[in-house]
Amino acid sequence: MTAALPLLALLQKSAGGVAPMQHVGDPTIVAVALLYFVGVVAISVWATRRTRTARDFFVAGHGIGLVALTVASVSTSVSGFAFIGGPGLLYTVGLGALYIVLPASVTNVMGAWVLAKRMRLLGEVRGLMTVPDAIGARYRSPAAQGLSAVAILVAIVGYMATNALAMGYVLDAIFGVGIAWGIWIGIGITLAYSVAGGILAGIYNDVFQGTLMALASALVFLFVLSVNGGMGGVSRAIMPADPAFLGPWGKMTPLAALSFFFVFGMGSLGQPQGVHKYYMLRDPRQLKWYPLLKTLGLVLVLLLYFGVGVGVKALVATGRMAPLATADAATPSFLLGFTPRVLAALVFAGVAAATMSAVNSFINIGAAAVTHDLPVAFGRRVGNELWWGRVATLVIAVLAALVAQFSGTMVAFLGVFGWGLFGSTLVPALAFGLNWEGATKAGAIASIATGLVVTLLFETLAFFKVYAFPTGVAVSGLSLVLSILVFFAVSWATRRTAAASLDPDVRLVMEA
Repeated sequence: MTAALPLLALLQKSAGGVAPMQHVGDPTIVAVALLYFVGVVAISVWATRRTRTARDFFVAGHGIGLVALTVASVSTSVSGFAFIGGPGLLYTVGLGALYIVLPASVTNVMGAWVLAKRMRLLGEVRGLMTVPDAIGARYRSPAAQGLSAVAILVAIVGYMATNALAMGYVLDAIFGVGIAWGIWIGIGITLAYSVAGGILAGIYNDVFQGTLMALASALVFLFVLSVNGGMGGVSRAIMPADPAFLGPWGKMTPLAALSFFFVFGMGSLGQPQGVHKYYMLRDPRQLKWYPLLKTLGLVLVLLLYFGVGVGVKALVATGRMAPLATADAATPSFLLGFTPRVLAALVFAGVAAATMSAVNSFINIGAAAVTHDLPVAFGRRVGNELWWGRVATLVIAVLAALVAQFSGTMVAFLGVFGWGLFGSTLVPALAFGLNWEGATKAGAIASIATGLVVTLLFETLAFFKVYAFPTGVAVSGLSLVLSILVFFAVSWATRRTAAASLDPDVRLVMEA
């Protein structure tokens, strides 16, 4: 889903030299942002008192209710992209940008059906805490677990750097502290609850943040309709000025739009910030309601993505708003020009909330890879995983902040790379492997290695302009397809080892 590329459009353009978001400097917006941070601190203190073990720190003690888990999952799924980069992208390319979010209609059902129940039961049977844990248990392979952990760590550096830079932009826009200070303030606030309360603090801060995001998104959408005279008014304004905007593919090629749908649909099954949460559900019998609740939550949160994108286009087309200097100014310009300051404040706080939600999830997943998965791959166990998990959380966060501050255009590249890497390395081994008894250890390792090499190679070549695919062909889509093909081909070639790759208790979970 959209979370997977937090503020990607914003960061790609900023990499090319676009100025940061305009400074707001409004007392109401500053006050609401400060109240939000106070709420985060209060939730974090409460969660810290309940975090006593590594299981509490990494999987919230398997004690999260369905509604809380769903709202937290929505919050980390959309990230800040739905509020800033997404509307700007839709304003630029038209309705073709909806192919990024349309997969939400199927991915939530697919995730619950293919992964959720099996991962939750595996977590109960084996005491698992991480996504690589599930891969290691499925194939009886520490090597597969370790390789998937390496892929996750490489991708997380990019994801966290993009989100850290996004926080820098947002906090600079609100408080005028400068992007560099915004990065460190945002990381510091996130660290305050990540180090102390782990994923438990993250989950309940995500619930708070997700509720805020849904409320702000729905209210902004209502203002879009009011200002433009409903969706009919939007269509009548845009059609004479730019008819291609409202076409089924927007201004994109059909191949590009369908590539978006495939990558964001199938690739969602490998996004650890979402998949990891399946371990945390208190009662797996409630999973039957998860797809419905999460889809409804995403619809609410994504109303702003769609509404501001088409609404601002209509306002510009009719001359009621000046053409935007940069597409990413769509949301700030509409909020400051057509909505009450309190609502604008909620949205700016929501953007900060969304980026912090994503950073917290990735910090926790990365810390688990360092302190749990990699030692297991080498046949060792870390003593006092809770303490070392907190240390790893601190180190990873500081590293991401440094990358965001000093890597320049490389941040945008890392964000693109991270999404494709998660999908191509984890989807075949995890999503297919937990549903096909014929999958083998060799097939899993080969597919993870293929996704890692192909994504790194072609994204790097594209970044340095050495080679680029034809318009509409995404590297992430190609690497995912190749990884799936390698997974099935190698598993078929080594099919005689399939039975040896599957323990009896894992087989029972798969058949449940």
